[in-house]
Amino acid sequence: MEKRPIYLDYNASTPLLPEVLEVLINSSRIFANPSSGHILGVEAREILAHARKAFAENLKCSPEEIIFTSGGTEANHLALFGVCSLFTSGHLLVSAFEHPSVLKPAKRLAEIGFEVELIPVTQEGYVEPDEVRSRIKKDTRLVSIMLANNEIGTLQPIEEISKICKEREIPLHTDACQALGKVEIDFQKLGADLLSIAGHKAYAPKGIGALIVRKDLRLSPLFLGGGQERGLRAGTEPLPLITAFSKAIEILKKDLPAETERLLYLREYLYNNLKELYPRLYRFGIPERTLPNTLTVSFVGLDARELLRDLPWLCASTGSACHDRKSSTTLQALLVSPEIANGTIRFSLGRFTTLEDLELAIDGFKEVLRNFQP
Repeated sequence: MEKRPIYLDYNASTPLLPEVLEVLINSSRIFANPSSGHILGVEAREILAHARKAFAENLKCSPEEIIFTSGGTEANHLALFGVCSLFTSGHLLVSAFEHPSVLKPAKRLAEIGFEVELIPVTQEGYVEPDEVRSRIKKDTRLVSIMLANNEIGTLQPIEEISKICKEREIPLHTDACQALGKVEIDFQKLGADLLSIAGHKAYAPKGIGALIVRKDLRLSPLFLGGGQERGLRAGTEPLPLITAFSKAIEILKKDLPAETERLLYLREYLYNNLKELYPRLYRFGIPERTLPNTLTVSFVGLDARELLRDLPWLCASTGSACHDRKSSTTLQALLVSPEIANGTIRFSLGRFTTLEDLELAIDGFKEVLRNFQP
């Protein structure tokens, strides 16, 4: 009998929460343009303002600091190009295992004359604040370091790094797309000047994201047009997507303590059982400094793609959905051996993951591992 799908790829994308879907449907009936001056436009504008205010309260920023975008990729582009376009040249510091939507804009900036320097990470997957301090130059225009790595879930010391950047009056951008809804995000406490988030990583629809921009930071817009979003993101605001995103963040923040505890238990249950099945299992990151839902391991000596091929009902990843194994920037930055890289699988749990799901996954691995010899 064919087994039901077991979804353990929440870091790639998440389903809509029922309450979020309800808000999305209801707000879709508000069709007027928020920029219109008539009564229906005013209604849309008021709903937009309410959603923006709730969004800001949950992320500890000001409503006017939120620039809604089409997703995390656009938010990251706006951060890098928005800052660097104010200069004709300069130095850019980026961690070596950023998401492609940061690394590729950085590469483009290098092609037009900027000096781009990659900050190395430790073997465990962390950026050391002292590495950032030692690499800052007089003409450093921006530092960009993700809050949580999308492949192995390691949480970076953004608060410490932000203090270093503030001492040198250099803007700090953090890609927090993978961290949203999994750990507390307090824009003021983190100290970053720009912070990117994406809806589909947090039980909201695809096609919506945001860049939070400190009020006094100048940016050059990517799009020119009607002047929406403080003139930094022209285009009619997608009201249903924004209200749904705001609702998702509200729910995730409220449930965060209990959900964190639940996910940590499930994560460690999965790890301990897989380790028992395969003693050579290698774990990435330090558990206490990793996203509570993320377990990235290597079945050292085996081919992860072959393992998952024999478990077609198990929805896990041999890395980020934005990479394949050969081009994984994270594994390249960690300098892991080929036998570790080839055996790597990322399990990312979520709100609908159950203990039964994990037991079925473990039973599946027990069965297929009999056919593999390290």
